[in-house]
Amino acid sequence: MVKAVVGANWGDEGKGKITDMMAADADIIVRFQGGANAGHTIVNNYGKFALHTLPSGVFYNHTTSVIGNGVALNIPILMKEINSIVEKGVPAPHILVSDRCQIVMPYHILFDQYEEERLGKASFGSTKSGIAPFYSDKYAKIGYQVQELFDDELLKEKVARTCEQKNVLLEHLYHKPLINPDELFATLHEYRDMIAPYVCDTSAYLWNALKEGKTILLEGQLGTLKDPDHGIYPMVTSSSTLAPYGCIGAGLPAQELKQVVTVCKAYSSAVGAGAFVSEIFGDEADELRRRGGDGGEFGATTGRPRRMGWFDCVASKYGCRMQGTTDVAFTVVDVLGYLDEIPVCVGYEIDGEVTTDFPVTSKLEKAKPVFKTLPGWKCDIRGIKKYEDLPENCRNYIEFIEKEIGFPITMVSNGPGRDDIIYR
Repeated sequence: MVKAVVGANWGDEGKGKITDMMAADADIIVRFQGGANAGHTIVNNYGKFALHTLPSGVFYNHTTSVIGNGVALNIPILMKEINSIVEKGVPAPHILVSDRCQIVMPYHILFDQYEEERLGKASFGSTKSGIAPFYSDKYAKIGYQVQELFDDELLKEKVARTCEQKNVLLEHLYHKPLINPDELFATLHEYRDMIAPYVCDTSAYLWNALKEGKTILLEGQLGTLKDPDHGIYPMVTSSSTLAPYGCIGAGLPAQELKQVVTVCKAYSSAVGAGAFVSEIFGDEADELRRRGGDGGEFGATTGRPRRMGWFDCVASKYGCRMQGTTDVAFTVVDVLGYLDEIPVCVGYEIDGEVTTDFPVTSKLEKAKPVFKTLPGWKCDIRGIKKYEDLPENCRNYIEFIEKEIGFPITMVSNGPGRDDIIYR
C-alpha cells in the first residue's frame, strides 16, 4: 500500500513530524521531489534534526529510505547529512538512491546566486540551492542522471559540451569566472565514489516491495501553493509538490496510492516571496512567530524569519483538493493557546466580490482577506491525548475549520514531539 504525506499550503506545515510518526508503521519512505532547498525539522528521542534530502523516516531501524528519481540530488549535502545523524547516535540508515535521479551540479548553485543577484528587487526569494537552474537543465535535457557517472566516455564528452554552453552565460550575462571542464570531470568522479554504494533501480525495488505487501510512504516537500502548475506561479518551486506526482517521482503505479495525509497548520506561515492573503505584520506577527513551531518560525534551511498569517480556509480548501486528500493532519494547535480571539480567513474579497475559491495569481494579488473571529481557549493543551479532553473552544476551532475546508481532520498535533498527537 502506498501513502503520501504532503503540504496544503506554502510548505512549513509540519510534514516532517507527521512523516516521522507515520514511518513507525511503514517499511519504506520515499522522497519524490525537490532538493536540499527546504528542510524538515524533527524532534525525537535522538534529539532535534533538520533534514534536507533524507526522508523523515531515517530514524527507525526497520525502514529503508529511498531518494526517488524526482529528487534534485546534491550528493555532498546528502553525504554530510548521513554523517550528521550517525554522529548523533542514530543507527546508520538503509538508503537507496535511484539510478535515474538527477544531480545538482556545482554550477547550478552558482547560477542560482548569480541570477537572484542580477534580478535584484525582482528576485524570487530563492534559497540559492540551485533548484531552478537544476530543473531548467533537466527539462532542457542537459542534466546529469546518476547512472551517467558510471560511464567515463559519455561523461567526458558531456562535460565538455556543458562547459561550452554554461561558459557563454558566465562570460557575457553574469561576468563571472568560467567553468574548467577538467575540474568538473574530477568533481563528478568524487560524486560517483560517494554515491556508488547507494545506487540501484529503485522503481523495480519499490515494485517488488508492493508485491510483497509492504507499506510505502511518500514524503513531499513544500506544499500545494508552491506547485509550478497549481500554485502561486511564478513564486513557486520547480517540481510538482502534489501527491499524485509522488508516484511519478518514485516510479510507482498511480492506482496504488491509497491514502493522502495533507498537513495543515493551525495558522499560516510562508518563506519566500509571493501573494499571502491572510498575512499579519508588526507585533502581532512577531509574537506568533516567536511562539510558533518548536523554537520559533524560522526556515529550517535558511534560518529566515517566516512570514506569518492567520489560518486561510480558501487556500487550505484548495490545497487539500489538489492533493486528493483523504486525511488532514492539523499541526501546531498548541501554539494558539495564548490568544483571547483567533481570526480565521474564510473568504477573499476581489474587486468588491467575495469568493471562497482560490484564484489565479493576478487576482490573488488583489485579494483582501475576509475574517471571522473565533474565541480562544487560553490554556496550554500539550500533553492531552484524547480529543474530548481538549477545551471546548479548541474543539470548536478545529471543527469550524474542518467544515470550511470540507476534508476530515483525523490527526491533531499539539506539540513538537513524536507522541504529541491526538487521533480523531
